[in-house]
Amino acid sequence: MDVGILFDLRNPEAWHRPWADHYARSLELCEEADRRGAAGVWFTEHHLFEDGYLPSPLTFAAAAAARTRQVRIGTAVVLPNLHKPAKLAEDAAVVDLISGGRLELGMGAGYRVPEYRLFDAEFGRRFDQIERNIGEIRRLWEEGGVTPGPIQRPVPLWGGFYGPRGARIAGRLGIGYLHISPQLYEHYRAGLIEGGHDPGSARVSDLLPVILADDPETAWPRVAPHLAHQMNSYRQGAVEGTDHPKPPLLTSDDFPDRPRDDGSWATLEILTPEDAAARIHERTKGLPVKHLIFWASIAGMPDDLAVRNIELISERLPELLAKLSDSEQETASAGE
Repeated sequence: MDVGILFDLRNPEAWHRPWADHYARSLELCEEADRRGAAGVWFTEHHLFEDGYLPSPLTFAAAAAARTRQVRIGTAVVLPNLHKPAKLAEDAAVVDLISGGRLELGMGAGYRVPEYRLFDAEFGRRFDQIERNIGEIRRLWEEGGVTPGPIQRPVPLWGGFYGPRGARIAGRLGIGYLHISPQLYEHYRAGLIEGGHDPGSARVSDLLPVILADDPETAWPRVAPHLAHQMNSYRQGAVEGTDHPKPPLLTSDDFPDRPRDDGSWATLEILTPEDAAARIHERTKGLPVKHLIFWASIAGMPDDLAVRNIELISERLPELLAKLSDSEQETASAGE
């Protein structure tokens, strides 16, 4: 399984740096990930966030593609319902061309009413729309409806949907599923069959709530305020433009600093590479995992922690995961 790093370009007021400097530094970190052997750099889309959450992931992806040589260039996710399918097909094709055929296009429906209003899009039927839009993007590429087309034929497509309905949509479309869940995997697989696709083509990936550090206990209090900002912005943004009341603001003390006893992921876990590899290996058993994606930074967290996180993800974690996989295969062979 490949290991990649996701950038959302948040720049909260409490830790603000000049925007041009922030974008330049983020591109440098993409280069650093590429040099150190990461398998991917990924970008995501939101609009109207006070902290400047990245609104144009394919634009930034094109810049990263020009500055890197090996990493896959992914979106997790772009929001097709906020764009004309032909325009998104063109922009994504340009990224694939600039990167020499390294694009992974992850797409999602989104969850925020203000974003849909900003682009005069219909929020209530977003799941029907996303299925049509993804199909149209693929048709345009296959039939030469936009020029130039991408290098890859086909470009790897991913559905970033939660819940049984979203899993089935990804399956029906015959694309990868951006969620690692044994329960939802069954719905995804059923969707593949429903859409006439080979269930053996199933592939899953996910953004994992993990930051790597040499000393998690020391890192946690430095990251926790940034996590509180991140989660508050998601929670407040989810109800904006609706009749739902705003949820209370969270503080650093609202997040446990250790994994949950039931084995499920906490909101964020800061782990050593060894502990992270063991957790990931256990949580992904039996699933056709293609990409593991990790946050580069949590809402402007300190640079030294972000850089070390990228170093450990790119260099140490793949080695540990490979050893665990090899060990498991040896055990299975010995038992035959």
